[in-house]
Amino acid sequence: MRRAVVAGAVTAVVGYTGAFAVVLTGLQGVGASPTQAASGLAVLCLTMGVATIFLSVRHRMPITIAWSTPGAALLASTGVPEGGWPAAIFAFIVVGLLLLITGLVPWLGRVVSSIPTALAQAMLAGVLVPICLAPVKGVIVSPWVVAPVLVVWLAMLAWKPKWAAAVAVGLALVIAVFAVAAGPGLGSLPAPGTPLELVMPQLSISAVIGIALPLWLVTMASQNIPGVAVLGTYGFRAPWRSALVTTGLGTVVGAPFGGHAINFAAISAALAASPDAGEEPSGRWRAAVVAGVGYLIFGGVTATVTALVFTGPPGLLQAAAGVALLGTLGSSLLGAIAEAEGREAAVVTFLVAASGISVFGIGAAFWALAAGLVVRWVVVEVRARLAH
Repeated sequence: MRRAVVAGAVTAVVGYTGAFAVVLTGLQGVGASPTQAASGLAVLCLTMGVATIFLSVRHRMPITIAWSTPGAALLASTGVPEGGWPAAIFAFIVVGLLLLITGLVPWLGRVVSSIPTALAQAMLAGVLVPICLAPVKGVIVSPWVVAPVLVVWLAMLAWKPKWAAAVAVGLALVIAVFAVAAGPGLGSLPAPGTPLELVMPQLSISAVIGIALPLWLVTMASQNIPGVAVLGTYGFRAPWRSALVTTGLGTVVGAPFGGHAINFAAISAALAASPDAGEEPSGRWRAAVVAGVGYLIFGGVTATVTALVFTGPPGLLQAAAGVALLGTLGSSLLGAIAEAEGREAAVVTFLVAASGISVFGIGAAFWALAAGLVVRWVVVEVRARLAH
């Protein structure tokens, strides 16, 4: 039991500290104010915690639910939609409904699986590039603030790679604490609490096309499918329908408060499912329950953490988010160009996504995937027919 408690606590700490900066950056990217971003981060913690506890207890498996980190990165590069933050809220609700329907309608999951992995990875890599450039720019503009974060991240890569992003972001928080203490004072920070702010959604077709559809695809391809695979490597058969229905409902409930999407955990899932959580696989579900409780606790301190980040040195949040996503960028680039066939399509997808263009109010992620599918059809299907 002790090992399960430790593994669960580590899962929650790594899951939260390693990516909360990405979530805040993403929510701001589609129009959220600092208080609205704090609300979104808080409701994500709450829905993740409840879903993790519910699914783990129900199925007696270490099922860890997380926010969509790639989805948050996508939001950061999308830009504010027509209609602003209320339109983004509407898109989040649509994502929840799509996740719910995917769990209930098997063929929809097969549609996602039919999208070439290389294109999905190339799209993700493209939207990550601007975020991952933030530490490079930050170390030039604010070297005394950003450089220590990069040095600690590099040192942790050599010692404890799994903790590298979490420790680097943790150091960024420490720097923010000292900066706030030297400026407005720590007394200016809000007390711990759950700062939920309800926002009425605004119907926006462009937000559905430019935010909801790419966010759903990225969440499925980069979180849910890999998350199921991680559980499978430790001998657990993930309850696909039950988990998607639960996370879909959780996303719909959390969306009006700013939560963009919850899903299967991918990287952090291994922390609760591995033998580190207990020799007997049948008892590892307790680690996931502890992680769920940890997420609920983090949800209660989000107001203070968010205010600290936004009051701290300019550019620190963006630099921390970029460091946290470097590993994801590397794996996405590798997945995008791993296969020679159709590589041109992956490159086109990457370039369009990285360009940050917006046409008819629809962001680059949608156009990147559309362009990649067209190029792939030409270089693979048409080329094959001409060869015959």
